Amino acid sequence: MRLLVLLAGLPLAAAAQDPGTHELLGQLGSRATLLTLHATRNPDASWQLAGEYVILPTLQRRFVDGEASPELGVTTLREGDTPILFGRAPTGELRGVWRGGSFRGMRYAPGGQERERFDFSEEFPSLEGYSANVHCELRDASLDYSVAGGRVRSFDWRARSGDKSCRASGLAQQPMKGGIRLAAGGCRITLRDLGEGVRVSAEGCSAQCAEPALLEPLLVDRRGNCEAFRPQARVP
Repeated sequence: MRLLVLLAGLPLAAAAQDPGTHELLGQLGSRATLLTLHATRNPDASWQLAGEYVILPTLQRRFVDGEASPELGVTTLREGDTPILFGRAPTGELRGVWRGGSFRGMRYAPGGQERERFDFSEEFPSLEGYSANVHCELRDASLDYSVAGGRVRSFDWRARSGDKSCRASGLAQQPMKGGIRLAAGGCRITLRDLGEGVRVSAEGCSAQCAEPALLEPLLVDRRGNCEAFRPQARVP
């Protein structure tokens, strides 16, 4: 499946997406949705894409893949119920234009019928005014942090699996637009406002963990309660 992007009248370099992971927040019809795309460059200068979108109120998800070409104008992402979509019947398509951090268009049924419009952006709500004192205990994790006006005063995140554990603490806050980022060494913790709550996620923190323990993403609601951010397969 292909994701094809046209930036008419603009230089080729301006058309290309950056390699790496792109997160986009927006609406799929009337539902708040998080779209994650992983982009890698092909030898022919096109972009290979794979990822998923998650309907935030229900944490239901669909997987997507495609290929981005800067020369053509139609933007299409094939979607399905599993990460491997090759050889499987699609559950729909997202067709639109991904440009300047925005991806807008229409979702279609497998038969080509229009289902719902979508509008995603790489711009997330600012957390500059965010203040919270969070202390929550889950079965396999605990999270404690204090934030005032977007500045982190303290942060401690622990997870366990049997007798193995993880811990992220003593990290330094770094500048970040559309969220809060803490880092130490290669470990990065990111807080982002998804509308349904603030998601806390970790990247590159394996040195802080003894396998199989992991710092799995958590969602903190407006009252400071936590739940595991674990999307479930199949979107209705």
